[in-house]
Amino acid sequence: MTRVGAIDCGTNSIRLLIADVDPDSGSLTDLLRRMEVVRLGHGVDRTGVIAPEAMARTVAQAGEYASQCEELGVERVRFVATSASRDASNAAQFVTGVRQAFAFFGVAPEVITGHEEASLSFRGATGELRANGIAGPYLVVDLGGGSTEFVRGTDGVEQARSVDVGCVRMTERHLHSDPPTSSQIAAATADIEAAIDQAAEVVDFQGISALVGVAGTVTTITAHALQLMTYDALKIHLSRLPAAQVIDACTSLLSMTRAERAALGFMHAGRVDVIGAGALVWRTIVQRLQRDAGVVDVITSEHDILDGIALSIA
Repeated sequence: MTRVGAIDCGTNSIRLLIADVDPDSGSLTDLLRRMEVVRLGHGVDRTGVIAPEAMARTVAQAGEYASQCEELGVERVRFVATSASRDASNAAQFVTGVRQAFAFFGVAPEVITGHEEASLSFRGATGELRANGIAGPYLVVDLGGGSTEFVRGTDGVEQARSVDVGCVRMTERHLHSDPPTSSQIAAATADIEAAIDQAAEVVDFQGISALVGVAGTVTTITAHALQLMTYDALKIHLSRLPAAQVIDACTSLLSMTRAERAALGFMHAGRVDVIGAGALVWRTIVQRLQRDAGVVDVITSEHDILDGIALSIA
C-alpha cells in the first residue's frame, strides 16, 4: 500500500483526497476527502488573470491541505491544476505559492492540458463502473467551472476533447440576472451548443452504452433529481436516472432564484450562484445525447479526476 495525497484545483473548487492505494489491484481506500469553494477562476474569462484575493484564498487552502498530508503520513503528493490555471497570464505566481505550501513534499502544481484532464477523469470515473457490471463504451462528461471534458472509451481513453464551457464561465459570460432571463439563457445555450459541436468533431457520441456525469455540478443536479433533503454521496454515486428526470431537475435549478437554491438542503453555499449555469450546460448536453445517440438514462459517479490523480501517483 502507498499513502497518497491527490489535489484537484479547478476553476470553482479545490479538493483533497488522501487514500491508500494498492498498486497491484488499483484499489483506493479513502482516509479523507475534502472540498472547499475558493473560486480561483473568478473573472479569468474576462480579465485573463487570477484575481489577487482568489489567489490568496486558494494558496491558503493549499497550505491547509499540505499540513493534513503531513499529519496523515502521506508518502507521495500530486497537485493538479486545471482550467483557470491554464488560461491565466499570472499562473506562474500561483505555481510559486503552491510550491511554497507543499515544500515538505517538493511538489509544484501541474497545470495540465485539457486532454490529460480528460484522461484522469476517465480513469477515476470508470473503475467502479466495470466492477459493478456497467458495460462500456462509456462517455464520461466532467463538467467543471471553466471547462467540460468529453471522454469516450471502454478499457481506456479512445477519444477526448476539452471545451471551454463550465458553470463559472457561463455565469460570468451570460447569466447575470437572478433568475436568468430567457435572452441570457439563449445566448449561453448557443455557446454551449457550439462547444458540444467542437467535442463531437473528435468524440463519437454514437454507440455508447453509458453516459456518465462527474464532478460537483452533476452530483448536485442528481441530488435535486433524487429529491434529497441533504447531500448523500452514497445515494448519488452510481445512481442511474432517466434522461427526462435529469433534464427536469436541470430546468428546475435554472429557473430558481439564488435564495431558492440556497434553501435546498443538499446545496453547497459555494455553488448557489453558479449551479444554474451548470444545470444549463448539463441539460444541453443530455438533450443533445438523447437526440444524436439515443441516450435514455444517465449515470452519476462521485469518483472523478481526483480518484484518477490518486491512482496515477501509485
